Amino acid sequence: MNIVEFIKKVPKTELHLHIEGTLEPTQMFELAKKNNISIPFKNIQEVKAAYNFSNLESFLKIYYEGAKVLIKEKDFFDLTWAYALKCKEDNIVHTEIFFDPQTHVNRGIDFEIVINGIYKALQKANREFGLSFKIIMCFLRHLSEKSGFEILDQALIHKDKIFGVGLDSSEKGNPPSKFKKLFKKSIEEGFLTFAHAGEEGPPEYIWDSINLLKVKRVDHGVQCLQDKKLVEKLRNDKTPLTVCPLSNIKLHVFNDLKEHNLKKMLDEKLMVMVNSDDPAYFGGYLNKNLIEIQSALSLSIIDIKTLIINSFKSSFLSEEKKAEWISKI
Repeated sequence: MNIVEFIKKVPKTELHLHIEGTLEPTQMFELAKKNNISIPFKNIQEVKAAYNFSNLESFLKIYYEGAKVLIKEKDFFDLTWAYALKCKEDNIVHTEIFFDPQTHVNRGIDFEIVINGIYKALQKANREFGLSFKIIMCFLRHLSEKSGFEILDQALIHKDKIFGVGLDSSEKGNPPSKFKKLFKKSIEEGFLTFAHAGEEGPPEYIWDSINLLKVKRVDHGVQCLQDKKLVEKLRNDKTPLTVCPLSNIKLHVFNDLKEHNLKKMLDEKLMVMVNSDDPAYFGGYLNKNLIEIQSALSLSIIDIKTLIINSFKSSFLSEEKKAEWISKI
């Protein structure tokens, strides 16, 4: 079996996936028409042309524009179900997905419409083809901490569905310290914590995510190699780093996949893994990310196995389930 076939067939888990970022252009148009929402694109070609981002900020503008078409519970269900079918296609057996309630609640959509649509689709996938899942609610870091507290209150009713809280959106100028109180309260309420850090932001943001927000995983974390002490800490603590290669290229974190530092991170024995982030916008789901980064960096089959095993180890599956899936790799 060649390495591409191996990637396609091996069981995988995905730990860094924004469900709103799986909104494909065709689905965006269907929902815009169905819900009578005007979007600033005349056709699918125009949407795809707009997907040439210069940085995270330019991507987020389009991302929030696209999210406007999601109105009803069924829209969130259909969006999530389409991703679940991708999991089946890519042999993803467990997924831990992010959703951004403030994006929806702030435009008048009820919190429960959002969470129920997502949750019901994942439950259906679990029943029909055994996809296991966790749902992580993200706070938008460009908004105020006060706005985060308001959304946390709404999330408490749905603790049976929401596993943890994360921090996403524009990193520059929005340090983790801005949300210290919010994360403290989230931990007191029993949520595990996660944060995007060290994608565009400096290594200090990774330090602060660990020390102030008490995160269980760092999302992205590619800037960590600038700080030797940080690398040492991440290695010793086996802190998971959910790297998203195609996203990093689309958002100009690296100019080219051949320049990506994933292999260096692997060589430093860091707990890195590959994910797809916002695949509809960044040009590829999990298998494509793995196949393209393998080719660009000439990763060995051992490297690929390590990335996939790291992902299972960093998931919140039971130890028994982790061992079961890892034995199949």
